[in-house]
Amino acid sequence: MPDSLHVALLDASLGDTHVQRNFTRELAARLSIVRVSEGDMPQPWPDANAPRTAWPYDALIVSGSQSSVYDDRPWIAHVEQYVRRALAAHAPVLGVCWGHQLLAQALGGTVHSQSRYELGYVTVEQIADDPIWKDVPHSFTVFATHSDAVTRLPENATLLARNNAGVQAFRHGSAVGVQFHPEYDRRCAQDMIERKSLPDAEKQTALQTITDANVQAARAPKQLLGNFLRMAQAKRPASRNA
Repeated sequence: MPDSLHVALLDASLGDTHVQRNFTRELAARLSIVRVSEGDMPQPWPDANAPRTAWPYDALIVSGSQSSVYDDRPWIAHVEQYVRRALAAHAPVLGVCWGHQLLAQALGGTVHSQSRYELGYVTVEQIADDPIWKDVPHSFTVFATHSDAVTRLPENATLLARNNAGVQAFRHGSAVGVQFHPEYDRRCAQDMIERKSLPDAEKQTALQTITDANVQAARAPKQLLGNFLRMAQAKRPASRNA
């Protein structure tokens, strides 16, 4: 039997968040969690001429963060450099929220602050067919929390989903970025809204989206996490499946 997939989770969140709890619960894989926002880094890539089997991971996931990808912080530059190396090696990479924006920036797209915060359970529409959407409804409900957004996709990227807030998902080769949070549950959604430094009326509007119906509907997009792992399994070097 093959070993379980080994996934590096680059936790870019600041302080005490739900990132590790959420992804540990939702991913059927062996996770190596790396607190990149605290200066930790995943195991380095091998020499450029070495086979990808020399890299210890089968896939890479980059989490959300309260920072901006364009902030002048050394750890962000280090993460972006690491992600570029993964992309150059055609490794499976999933970027979530901040990670989605970092993917776009690393590939030559642009990310800017927006005048309106997208916060709460929202509706997203698929734009293009893709394996990441297997068993995910064409129009789906999911939790979003961001004030930055991808304003220009990288060259050769495919837009996969959008809504009135803009780009919600894209693919570029073996990498997929999603602006929303498929990994969130009710507890996380409520806590993240309550932590925001926003007017009370704006937070109350977002809290009102946390209904039983929306929480239930948001279970379907979680399927994309399993779909990503299946795509990573398909790209796994044969020697690791022995």
